[in-house]
Amino acid sequence: MLSTKSFPVIEATLPIIAERISSITPNFYNRLFAAHPELLDGVFSRSNQKNGTQQQALAGSIAVFATYLVKHPGVAPETMLARVAHKHTSLGVVEEQYPIVYKHLFDAIAEDLGDALTPEIAEAWTEVYWLMAHALIKIEKGLYAQQANAEIYTPWKLVERTETGIDSVSFSFEPADDTPATVAKPGQFVSVRMPMADGVRQVRQYTLSSDIEQANRRTITVKLDVNGEFSPVIHNDLKLGDVLELSNPYGDLVIDEEGAPLVIATAGIGCTPSAAALQTLAARGSNRKVTVLHADQEVGAWPLREQMLDSIAKLPQATLGTWFERGELPEELNAKAGYMDLTDALAEDAEVYLCGPLPFMHAARSQALEAGIPAERIHYEVFGPDVWLAA
Repeated sequence: MLSTKSFPVIEATLPIIAERISSITPNFYNRLFAAHPELLDGVFSRSNQKNGTQQQALAGSIAVFATYLVKHPGVAPETMLARVAHKHTSLGVVEEQYPIVYKHLFDAIAEDLGDALTPEIAEAWTEVYWLMAHALIKIEKGLYAQQANAEIYTPWKLVERTETGIDSVSFSFEPADDTPATVAKPGQFVSVRMPMADGVRQVRQYTLSSDIEQANRRTITVKLDVNGEFSPVIHNDLKLGDVLELSNPYGDLVIDEEGAPLVIATAGIGCTPSAAALQTLAARGSNRKVTVLHADQEVGAWPLREQMLDSIAKLPQATLGTWFERGELPEELNAKAGYMDLTDALAEDAEVYLCGPLPFMHAARSQALEAGIPAERIHYEVFGPDVWLAA
């Protein structure tokens, strides 16, 4: 995949670029937003800029992509590329934006490395960037073409609001115009765009938690983060009848109806994709062997608990295990105290799906790998940097 000219250059300079890229990216974003401040209105999350997660995500993806090219010549890291492409398309990223990113990123690299950035090194890393960019552009064009409409965002009206768990709310929307709506798949997400108090639009991505195969209904479940910018607005200010913007559904964490034994392990609000998948499997009368594992602070904090238990009861080969850090341990939930242990649930041929906070997924993935589950059979969704998973 890399040219024979660039390969030894990338191999030799990868350690220093990988080390420096996390320092380079803040400079890149400063340059980008100085030249294109409009990108902070409805495209990039300013919260992620403040806490550095966006910089980590970009740095991680470039470093992982280059590392993969060196370790696996001629092969692209398809899982990472697909994950990035689904996030990009949910935000409306288009081909014309890639040269803009290239200019400001490489200006930042040149400033950071100074005279150490020889023409040979610059040419090799330019090749890496465009290899990644063109691969993403191709995937993204295909994803856009699969949608029922050509719009990035369409208006949806809030028609139902349901409290679920502690500080979690499910919001159900219906179309506010006649734009054709794409039928989603269980495990997919939408971007939600709405103005903040100062009028600047911000975007967050939320997994569809129920009503998956109803094209004219979208339901998301949002955990309140009192220190965040977005969730307090949607929790406290959004009223029935209000209209906001939703993207088409995207995401590749999709669970099939049939197949090998399935282990779904979640924690906290990370249960949203599993709730949607279980509801869909139950509606289709699936006979797949499913082990559902969930960890939470306490029983009452578990979002979508009733929906998930109802779906599990309808699946003839579904079993449940739960872990709670405090409070009661209901026998009917097969509950244990403390943190989740997947070991006993991991059959040799299992497909494992993970969703939850990064520390939880790190621990769960490590347990699955140690139990002999191949990495390609461990699937996950994460909204934020996940370099440790992509490596």
